[in-house]
Amino acid sequence: MSNDISLGWPAPAKLNLFLHVNHRREDGYHELQTLFQFVEYGDVLDFKITENSTLTLHSHINDVVADTDNLILRAAKLLKETSGTQKGAEIWLNKCLPMGGGIGGGSSDAATCLVALNALWKTQLSREELAQIGLKLGADVPVFVKGLSAFAEGVGEEFTPVSPQEYWYLILTPDVHVSTASIFQDPDLPRNTPKLDLNTLMSSKWQNDCQELVVKRYPQVAKALDWLIEYAPSRMTGTGACVFGEFELQQQALDALAKLPNSMAGFVTKGTNISPLELRLAQL
Repeated sequence: MSNDISLGWPAPAKLNLFLHVNHRREDGYHELQTLFQFVEYGDVLDFKITENSTLTLHSHINDVVADTDNLILRAAKLLKETSGTQKGAEIWLNKCLPMGGGIGGGSSDAATCLVALNALWKTQLSREELAQIGLKLGADVPVFVKGLSAFAEGVGEEFTPVSPQEYWYLILTPDVHVSTASIFQDPDLPRNTPKLDLNTLMSSKWQNDCQELVVKRYPQVAKALDWLIEYAPSRMTGTGACVFGEFELQQQALDALAKLPNSMAGFVTKGTNISPLELRLAQL
């Protein structure tokens, strides 16, 4: 298959349907409880497997290619080192997701790279081994590798598969980059939401403990949320900047999108408890 290009590997966005910050540990990491769900929208990666061991990344976004510390290349290198394969790859990234939006763009790209190259290089690492590699790249990468909606706790490394309702979402993407590190270091972040068991959490009203702080610090996020909440129950995902509204029907979400002011950007997509990456993998 050295001359073939393997097309259309999805790197879907995720939403944190809730995000609770339980406390800050001695080592500076935070104990969290969160619920991840995928959506049917994201970046797309194409791969060409080569017999020489070089790794090359192409993208229409120059910043991505110029960044030698890019998560996609780091993922490919770690998979090479772990598996001992001598093969290489050319990788094309079609970037649709905003960077620093809290919808997992970079983490999802890295996970898709691991899952796709493991299959295309025939390196035969287990999903668990790929998740372990992913954890070195970022706390969110393992959930994308595993490919199922999940409740996560600890510092985000303990997963329980769950199946929340698959709503239609209108996701707004404010044009601002929110640094996750700065939010978690901010003294005003609430860090004392009590830990709850999964059954209680699934039946409680969902919230994002980072939202109030981000809204205060970033007027663009506040403005997007103020607009969206008029149309549907709405929250921020992750540490922002993206916010999402939940709709029962696709048409309701599209009707709201049609009213979006020109100064804002967004898209409509469907929640899914099985990652689109799983469906692509099954096609092999």
